[in-house]
Amino acid sequence: MLAQQAGKRPTGDTRQQVLDTSLTLFTERGYFNTSVHDIARASKVSIGSIYHHFQDKEGIARALYRGLMERMEHELAMISEGHAGAHDRCRAIVALLFELAEREPRTMAFMLYAKHREFLPNERPVCSSKPFETMRAIVAEGIRRGEICDTDPVVAATCLFGGPIRMITMRLDGILPKPLPHYLDAVWHCAWRAVAR
Repeated sequence: MLAQQAGKRPTGDTRQQVLDTSLTLFTERGYFNTSVHDIARASKVSIGSIYHHFQDKEGIARALYRGLMERMEHELAMISEGHAGAHDRCRAIVALLFELAEREPRTMAFMLYAKHREFLPNERPVCSSKPFETMRAIVAEGIRRGEICDTDPVVAATCLFGGPIRMITMRLDGILPKPLPHYLDAVWHCAWRAVAR
């Protein structure tokens, strides 16, 4: 995240400053409780610049959502290239999600808590987004290769990733006292045992 500084930001930083500030405000206040004026004030960017870059508040939310989805898809592609088999790929995905939740809790909160369909009706829901499709495809490949029991890929993916995602929400809610990587081995052991052949 870009650190906020007093005064106007350089022009090259304007778009990212608006996105960073909007992510914070949408997470803390909610999309509908945040106005373009709030974003302009907190980001120290003029309303005209915001409209120039994003057209409106929905445009900001869409840019945030798409940017995060593209980033996740890139990370998943790197995991697929760097790991062989469903076991190692899925474990690496859980590790990535845990690390992201610790490093960027607002990003994860925006992805998991925001009701995107309410303000981005033309975007696919998170669970049917490209990153989640990629995760299910990795699981489906693991079923075909005999690593994962022969079941519906959606069921298997839910068993593998549902528990870890719940752990993330518990961490974001302040229920888990230790950083998520501390729980990785235990969470992964339980998740994999639920689907392993």
